[in-house]
Amino acid sequence: MTITLADLPTPSLILDRQRLLNNIARMQGRARDLGVTLRPHLKTAKSAMVAELAVGKGGPLTVSTLAEAAYFAKAGFTDITYAVPMAPAKLPQAAAIMRDAPGLKLITDNLDVARAIAERGRALGVRFAVLIKIDCGLGRAGIAPDSDLLLPLAQALSQPGAMLAGVLTHAGHSYHAKNIPEIERIAEDERQAVLLAASRLRAAGHDCAIVSIGSTPTALFARTLDGITEMRPGNFVFFDLFQAGLGCCGMEDIAVSVLASVVSHHHGRNHLLIDAGGLALSKDTGANEHAPGTGYGRVCRPGDALPLPGLAIHDVHQEHGLIGSMQGHAVEFAAHPPGSRLRVLPNHVCMTGAMYDRYHVVDGGRDAGGNPAVIAEWDRVNGW
Repeated sequence: MTITLADLPTPSLILDRQRLLNNIARMQGRARDLGVTLRPHLKTAKSAMVAELAVGKGGPLTVSTLAEAAYFAKAGFTDITYAVPMAPAKLPQAAAIMRDAPGLKLITDNLDVARAIAERGRALGVRFAVLIKIDCGLGRAGIAPDSDLLLPLAQALSQPGAMLAGVLTHAGHSYHAKNIPEIERIAEDERQAVLLAASRLRAAGHDCAIVSIGSTPTALFARTLDGITEMRPGNFVFFDLFQAGLGCCGMEDIAVSVLASVVSHHHGRNHLLIDAGGLALSKDTGANEHAPGTGYGRVCRPGDALPLPGLAIHDVHQEHGLIGSMQGHAVEFAAHPPGSRLRVLPNHVCMTGAMYDRYHVVDGGRDAGGNPAVIAEWDRVNGW
């Protein structure tokens, strides 16, 4: 018996396999053309199936939690960068993961933490590989590439129990660029920041094997990555409305959506009510920066790639989503009776996926009634 989107409980997380494969092929081509290793950030997908399609069995990967690191290590991925500054209390957990993933790498930008990593590594009988986090303009974490802290950090990590693996940065501020030339400029700033840090380390006699940059926009639009060894984009596997607004993808490239049921009509308030709210969709409204009126997501019919014109999620509560018109015109209630289904394209797919433990995978097939067929379920890892 064929299972279709009409058979699934709602809300459910839907993954279009062909769009996923197209998105992966595009970024693999970019890495190849730019001469760097693709180390995708799996904080977006959190799925071993997606990771294997992106880089093959074994890695290399980037993760944002040690729960992700442990999950991917058990799935056979041995070369993993945990790209969140390390908390010393988590070092025993990291050491345990290294039994399955000896290529685990940590990051820090703090001298006391660097010393703690080396001391704890020696006590645990392991040698932690550590990347120094460089700030290239985001202002969230990392030290400036010309910081006086760079060499003391390298020295602290050149002790028994630790080793300096290289430098890493992330141009997350590229998400706020106004146009492609601005993304190109930020990408070059990102590159120059880690190249300066790496050159200072090498001049001081330190090995700096890894020179790592990140962000989907800069990976897509960097003019050159000369001197860089790897890139760590993550969102590209699925894309979302924020990326579409930036010009990184088209609406038809967005591979993940939330399936929801229409549960009521409210003619006087001019909205449809669906059973997917703030938890199912997230409350991220970042896509409105580039496409005002997007609200909490755009709405598609179950089998369509592009959103219905004029409709968006204009408000969410915990388990309620309110679909209204972007232009203030009357909603076509007759076209969406209670019990009918819609798919919501996410503003920020990394956040939207966080409440789900699996993907329901579609790949273009349909049943006799035209309902998209579900070909598989792929698991996700959640938590910390």
